[in-house]
Amino acid sequence: MSDTAPEAPPGTVKCLVWDLDNTLWHGTLLEDENVVLSEANRELIIGLDARGILQSVCSRNDHDIAWARLKALGVADYFVVPEIGWGPKSDAVRRITERLDFAPGTIAFIDDQPAERAEVAFHLPEVRCYAAQDAATLLSLPEFSPRSVTVDSRQRRTMYQAGFRRTDERERFAGSSEDFLRSLDMVMRIGRATDDELSRVEELTLRTSQMNATGVHYPDEVLRALLACPSHEVLVTTLTDRFGPHGAVGVVLLEKHERAWHLKLLATSCRVVAFGAGTIILNWLVDQAALAGVHLLADFRATDRNRVMEIAYRFAGLDEQPCGCRDEVSGSSGEDVLLLHLTPERREPPTTVRLIAPDLADRAPPRAGLPD
Repeated sequence: MSDTAPEAPPGTVKCLVWDLDNTLWHGTLLEDENVVLSEANRELIIGLDARGILQSVCSRNDHDIAWARLKALGVADYFVVPEIGWGPKSDAVRRITERLDFAPGTIAFIDDQPAERAEVAFHLPEVRCYAAQDAATLLSLPEFSPRSVTVDSRQRRTMYQAGFRRTDERERFAGSSEDFLRSLDMVMRIGRATDDELSRVEELTLRTSQMNATGVHYPDEVLRALLACPSHEVLVTTLTDRFGPHGAVGVVLLEKHERAWHLKLLATSCRVVAFGAGTIILNWLVDQAALAGVHLLADFRATDRNRVMEIAYRFAGLDEQPCGCRDEVSGSSGEDVLLLHLTPERREPPTTVRLIAPDLADRAPPRAGLPD
């Protein structure tokens, strides 16, 4: 049981930080170089990884010797941003938290020494601390049991490892930001969501706040209803590059009316802001509306975090201009939602990414004429 378990139901742990000696493995490495990893802990490592929970290491050991032993045991690849050295463990856990850009409350720490757990808990009270003998129970605890495990969850570690390699490459790259983006050989795919992908869409609407145009979370049952509705498009965007997958990075919920398309939601992952993913998706959607000969209306609800998305909408040309096409969606968005308008024109394709996307115009309903 966690030494710092809150009374309220805990949120999901996003990263478990392991001590090594007498915690991850049996024995002390400096005394016996052939320390042993139990099958129970090996299964725990694999099980957490399959659930999309990252794992790291915080240990007082010689880094090279400890990392070599992790490799020999066949588990080194499961651990990201390891901190192996001789300083206070609270400092090491803090560095792991900052490197992953996670809130401390999403971090868990496991160690066989009560004094080490107490030191971490004192300096980082939001971090949940567990005794080594409780390792066998972790997979059964609610905080280690995500509500759903998506395709992206199962490859989360791979995505983070690719991200670190990508960042290292960027720091060494001598050219412009645009040249670097071109060098990544990015491929963006926009596609109509399938039943299997709905959990990825729901996860994006739930996890994304800075790049969510309305801040609305769409639960699974609502998404399934929209997927079955002929007038709606539920689109999911994925991104890959030469370093590996970014996973699902964007979701579009679009309702097609006779004279206008109503963009109910555009949400993109914060981790791809630097790649211009939101702008690419929005420009593609504007271009599709121009091809279909319809206007574009878009919901926007200001929150305390989505200022960047508002700038993207305004920069794309969406504004409060009056237009008769608004009558088709009048009253459907809510009092606190702006219904922005754009008379679309063709947009140039992106220059930094290869875009693979469907033709939405082929499913546009018959038009009775455009508003002036």
